[in-house]
Amino acid sequence: MEFSVIWIVLAVLVGFYVAFTIGANDVANAMGTSVGSKALTLMQAVLVAAIFEFLGAVLVGSHVTNTIRKGIIDPLTFTPHPELLLYGMFAALISTGIWIHLATNYGLPISTTHSIVGSIIGFGIVASGFMSIGWGKVGTIALSWIVSPALGGFIAFYMYKFISKRILNAENPIKSLKKFAPFLTLLLIYIITLSVFFKGLKHLHLDFTFLSASLWGLGIGLLGSLITYLLSIKYTKDKQYMVIEDEYKDIEKVFAFLQVISACSVAFSHGANDVANAIGPAAAIVNLIQNNGQILTNIPVPIWLLALGGLGIVTGLAILGYKVIKTIGHEITELTPTRGFAAEFAAATTVILASRLGLPVSTTHTLVGAVVGVGLARGINAINLKIMRDIIISWLITLPLAGGLTIIIYEIIVNVV
Repeated sequence: MEFSVIWIVLAVLVGFYVAFTIGANDVANAMGTSVGSKALTLMQAVLVAAIFEFLGAVLVGSHVTNTIRKGIIDPLTFTPHPELLLYGMFAALISTGIWIHLATNYGLPISTTHSIVGSIIGFGIVASGFMSIGWGKVGTIALSWIVSPALGGFIAFYMYKFISKRILNAENPIKSLKKFAPFLTLLLIYIITLSVFFKGLKHLHLDFTFLSASLWGLGIGLLGSLITYLLSIKYTKDKQYMVIEDEYKDIEKVFAFLQVISACSVAFSHGANDVANAIGPAAAIVNLIQNNGQILTNIPVPIWLLALGGLGIVTGLAILGYKVIKTIGHEITELTPTRGFAAEFAAATTVILASRLGLPVSTTHTLVGAVVGVGLARGINAINLKIMRDIIISWLITLPLAGGLTIIIYEIIVNVV
């Protein structure tokens, strides 16, 4: 491959662009509830995302990615003509970036993973035939359109119902806050810590048993509970509340802290699951060039590429993220820190539980479903049905649109190069 240096440079540039668009869309909707509820400013959200996305990618994220995501097509079929795999991966990356960028411009939160998969399906069909696609895998992905938002919405609905009944509508809301908020903190931190510690730190050569991971979760969770309790005392100490609205304001201040914790967990889990995927195809191209066209089924992702992906994600969030943040944080339903916490808790818990159970979920679909669940807890009129219609349509067209765009770009590359 005589254009090896050019191809590597192009792979890095296109990989950065795709990471940029993923940051603008995926991370923006993960942080949207926090910005929408005013628990975090936009600049604070960018900083939180930068730190926890990077930590999730480097500490817990996969350093090995399949050449073709999730077995959609068999890369070994391209052994006689490895250059076609190279062209196809480029076409898939470019079309993924274009579609995510377009959706972001309209403020539509889509599944970036589904965009990548749709692009690879398009490339697989045109390069090796309709029957070469693992349609069973595609069916599993389609199932996640239902599983993700339904599970996220279910948990968020009942979490907000619990908060409303036990705290906001309690006879003594401040007393109930001091009683239940530390418990919610413990539950959130325990789930997050258990996920990270139990089979989650293998890249650091740390192998925790379920019991030891649980003990760490309880320990860290108890520390978080103590901080939450102290905050609830700080905001309410020596106050005589004349109207219930003043009590609610101080309750929301405490939940703003809890929402920041849940926002960090969403960013961390997103980094662990999606950053390597964003630059995985670029790593596949780099390895293909470096190995003189030899096709490998498992591609090691170097740290510098992970860092590049993290930089692209944060840049995309900072420059274009406000568009999807506006949709998630303001246009689906009105959010407060208590509602935002319920949504983010549900999203983080759903993604963590589903990944451990092997269920197909989309982080984006889960979070949107969670926000809708919080809205439904207040009644159907609390939901902006028009924006939900637009979001669902964008979900349905992601796979075919990304696939069709890839076919066009692939044909152009094959005929021009």
